[in-house]
Amino acid sequence: MPDTKQLLEEKLDLLFECMISPRHQGNWGMDMDHWDWVPGVGLISILDYGTAGGQDKVMNYLLQWVERNKQKAEGVKVINSMAPYAVFPELFRRTGDKWFLHKAQETAAWMLEDAPRTREGALEHTVTEAALFPEQVWADTVYMAVLFLARLANLTGDRGMAEAALQQTLLHLRLLQDPKTGLLFHGWNCLEGSHMSAVRWARANAWITLAIPQIVAGIKGLVPVPEELYSRYSELASALRSCQGTGGLWHTVLDRPDYYQETSGSAGIACGFIQGVRHGMLEPSYLGIARVTLEGILPLIQDNGEVQGVSGGTPVMPSEEAYNEISLYPSLYGQGLVMQLLAQALNLDLNLDLDR
Repeated sequence: MPDTKQLLEEKLDLLFECMISPRHQGNWGMDMDHWDWVPGVGLISILDYGTAGGQDKVMNYLLQWVERNKQKAEGVKVINSMAPYAVFPELFRRTGDKWFLHKAQETAAWMLEDAPRTREGALEHTVTEAALFPEQVWADTVYMAVLFLARLANLTGDRGMAEAALQQTLLHLRLLQDPKTGLLFHGWNCLEGSHMSAVRWARANAWITLAIPQIVAGIKGLVPVPEELYSRYSELASALRSCQGTGGLWHTVLDRPDYYQETSGSAGIACGFIQGVRHGMLEPSYLGIARVTLEGILPLIQDNGEVQGVSGGTPVMPSEEAYNEISLYPSLYGQGLVMQLLAQALNLDLNLDLDR
């Protein structure tokens, strides 16, 4: 039986090789070679793996990916297509290639100056698909776009950009956090003044739980971070802790234990807990919660590297029941969120029960 670190390294390599395999070409959920949020989450995750594990082959892959796909980004200006740019600040740091910096700054300028906003000033959630969600705020935006702003602000020392990242994070929390439970709703319709189907969806909560500690780490040296953000994040984490399902995973609708447990949202939440502890936003006991999740997820990584139990792409659905009907299939965001969890766990002593 391999030790914990060796096991995690082996699983991470399986995940990586599966994600970059050419056999997925044309498969929306698993094809790395297009410019959108799905491969974007994959890229962010691969960068996390390369950073945590010191993998040169991973960094080389990221550079090759950008070279292959950068022309596909031209003319694609929607919030979901911002996700791949989150790796650009680190690629600039490592290579010194000013193209990464200039392209990132040009893209951030579009987001800050031209991207559609709701009447409250939040970034409207826009997508590459032929679908419009006017005046809608989605939890996904914080991870897909605001994380990029925070990373670029950290690189350049741009206080205005850091302030924009902070304000977008706070706006999303204020609009999406349920005052009764502390959990987050998937979306908010500013025109109607409602949370639409008012569902506390696991992956929506995961995007924000995972993004906020990294956003705060990126901007806190540039702008003061108000207590409100820390208290809201603590309240969210406490609420998530209280509804963790058996076996360490969360249900696709957090407060519906009769609904299926979902892997990507669970991995994102647990990884967010690790990031929260790492950046001083959560107490160390949350590492124990993440450990149980990790133990529950490891058996879901197949021998070919595919992760089971991942729900498909999910807009704000018309009813709570509709979330439980979303199909399960492998996807880069599922692979990626599990990869981030394993990568963050690499250098922690979590005392895993490997016989579960």
